[in-house]
Amino acid sequence: MAHVHEYPVTVQWSGGREGSGSVTADKSGVANPLGVPAEFQGTGAGTNPEELLASAVAGCYSITFGIIAANQKLPVTNLEVKAVGEVEQSGASFTYKKITIRPRITVAADATDEQIAKIEDMSHKADAYCIITNAVRGKVEIAVEQEIIRS
Repeated sequence: MAHVHEYPVTVQWSGGREGSGSVTADKSGVANPLGVPAEFQGTGAGTNPEELLASAVAGCYSITFGIIAANQKLPVTNLEVKAVGEVEQSGASFTYKKITIRPRITVAADATDEQIAKIEDMSHKADAYCIITNAVRGKVEIAVEQEIIRS
């Protein structure tokens, strides 16, 4: 039988385009200020849903890759993931088109070529196993451009 996990959040908002607010994850209590991005004629103060979606994708990818690397006992010593979300504006219409995930994966100096190949493969599979990328797949293009570095 399937088990449903819930992730409640609470948003407080005051005002219009130049308003302000916050989003709080009810379970963890982590709060982030919210604001309309400057490119949408807002104040640009605080994060925004566009950044939060890119953050969710990067965070999910990072956790998923970390779990895969640990389970496979891959010699990954560090992971830094940057993500860029792209929103297309056409008149008054806005469409979240793409998120590019750019993991920078540092591996042990003695990592074998076979391990490096496995890490490269897993860097793409992490996207396929990520809950968040799977939630947006088909609506938002997801691209992975990894960099692997021996330390």
